[in-house]
Amino acid sequence: MTDSGPLANMLAQMEQAREYVDIDDGIFERLQSPERTLTVSLPVRMDDGSVEVFEAYRCQFDSARGPFKGGIRFHPNVSKEEVSALAGWMTWKTALVDLPFGGAKGGIICNPKELSQAEIEQLTRRYTEGIRRMIGPDIDIPAPDMNTNPRTMAWIMDTYSMYQGYAVPEVVTGKPPEIGGTDGRVEATGRGVSIVTEETFEFLGTDVEDADVAIQGYGNVGSVTAQLLSERGANVVAVSDVTGAIYDPDGLDVEKVGAYVANNDGRLEGYEPAEYITNDDLLTLDVDALIPAAIEDVITVDVAERLEADVIVEAANGPTTFDAAGVLRERGVPVVPDILANAGGVIVSYLEWVQNSQQYSWELEEVNRDLEARLTTAFDEMLAAYEQKDIPDLRTAAYTIALERTADAHEYRGLFP
Repeated sequence: MTDSGPLANMLAQMEQAREYVDIDDGIFERLQSPERTLTVSLPVRMDDGSVEVFEAYRCQFDSARGPFKGGIRFHPNVSKEEVSALAGWMTWKTALVDLPFGGAKGGIICNPKELSQAEIEQLTRRYTEGIRRMIGPDIDIPAPDMNTNPRTMAWIMDTYSMYQGYAVPEVVTGKPPEIGGTDGRVEATGRGVSIVTEETFEFLGTDVEDADVAIQGYGNVGSVTAQLLSERGANVVAVSDVTGAIYDPDGLDVEKVGAYVANNDGRLEGYEPAEYITNDDLLTLDVDALIPAAIEDVITVDVAERLEADVIVEAANGPTTFDAAGVLRERGVPVVPDILANAGGVIVSYLEWVQNSQQYSWELEEVNRDLEARLTTAFDEMLAAYEQKDIPDLRTAAYTIALERTADAHEYRGLFP
C-alpha cells in the first residue's frame, strides 16, 4: 500500500489488527462498509440575494453497539470518502472507550471563512432539515467537529425541535450549557489528549514535567492541549496553524500565545516573541512528544523518515498514513492512536447525552472525573492487549479491542431478517 486517502488508511488498519482477534469472516466484511451514507444538496440564499448550492453528507457506519454518534465538519476538503473514514474511526473509538454508541460523521463542503454568520446559520439549518429523518436522540446524535461549535449545535437542535414541536436537547451534543450542554465539553478533546499524553510518558518511564512538546494545529483541540500540558509543567516549544508555526526552544508562553490568537482573528501569524518555522519543520523537531492536532494524512512516509520525536500522540483523526505508521514502527517510535488519544470529546458528549436523557446536570468536576477514569481505563486495556498478545504497535492493540467488542455485538444480535 502507498500513502492514499483516509478510508484506505482505516481499512488497512483494520486488516492489520484482524490477525490478532478472532472475528467471523462475514462479520468482518460487514465491518468494512458503512450501513448508509446520505448525500444532500443544500440551496442557501446568500447575503447578496443569490442562491448557492452546497453538497453535504452524513455517514452512519455501524450501530451494533448503540445509536450512531459523530461530529459534523464544515471544510472545503470534505468528501464522501473522508466522512466514511471518520465515521469508521468513530465506531472504533466508541467501542475502545466502551460507550454504548456506534459511529457516524457528517460534513458540508464549504469554506466557512468566506461565509457570513447569517449564511452559516442558513447552511446549518438547511443541512439539519436534509438529514433530520436519519438523526434523533435514539438514532444518531451529531456533535461539533472542524469549524463547527456550540452555536452550530444550537441551530441544529432548534431546527430539529421545530419539526418535533418541542425542545429536544438530546438530539445533539456540544451545545451551549444554557440549552442543555454540559460544562467541560468544549475542552474535552484537548483535556483527553493531555491526560493520554501524561499516561504515555508514564508508560515510557519519563515525566510530562519539563518534556518538550510540539503541537501541530492550534484550533480548539491544539490550543486546549497546549494550555493543559503547560499547566502540568510541559515545555510547549512549538504550535502551528494554517499560516505556519511558531517555535521557541525554551518554551512558548502559552498564555500569551492564546491571548494573541484571540485578538488576531484566531491566527498565529505575526506572533513576534518566537521564531517562525513551517509546519513541516514543526513535524520534524527533536522533541519528546509530537501531537498532530489538525487534519488527516500529515505524517507521510517522508515525514516519518525524518521525524525526531520520541513519541506521537494523535490528537487529530487519521494524521498518520498506514505506510508512515510502518516506518515509525520499524524505527521504534511509539504512536498513541487517534481512537484513544482524542476520545475525550465523544466521552463527554456521551455524558452530555446521558444528562439530557435524565434531565439532570452534573458539576464540572464530576464530568472531568468520569472523563479521566474512562480514558485511563481504556489506556490500560490497550497496554494489556499490546503486551499480552505480543502485538507490534499500540494502534493495532487498540483496534483488536474495538473490533472484538463491535464484532461481539454483531454476533449476539445476529442478522435480520
